[in-house]
Amino acid sequence: MNDKYFIDTDIFIASFNSKKPTKQRTAVSLIERALRTSSGVISYQVLQEFLNVATRHFPTPMLHVDCQRYLNNVLEPLCEVYTNIELYHSALDIMDKLKYPYYDSLVIAAALRVDCKYLFSVNMVHKQKIENTIIFNPFL
Repeated sequence: MNDKYFIDTDIFIASFNSKKPTKQRTAVSLIERALRTSSGVISYQVLQEFLNVATRHFPTPMLHVDCQRYLNNVLEPLCEVYTNIELYHSALDIMDKLKYPYYDSLVIAAALRVDCKYLFSVNMVHKQKIENTIIFNPFL
């Protein structure tokens, strides 16, 4: 797959979950491919959500130094979408039209903004097409 794709926060979280090794391998593979091919992207929101979960909700929270390293080597190279008022308006429109929660709508708006063919997430309707983006749960 060489098409641009968006990776939602839950994929990054799964990449650290050794209690579910099959999902972990799938998530790690998706992230590694994103970095290797420069075809995967995230938004500032995914970056923020991941760091919050990693430092507060992981069974063993990530240390500051490990967060800095992951931010520099993984999250920052993938981050292409930053907030602005238009993104918020788009998210509200998506929320109203598709009935997704606001933060999921914000992820969808970010994926649409950078013309991603796929949006990898476990929280949304698998194989739903929104404009030119297809939501895909990589764990099914």
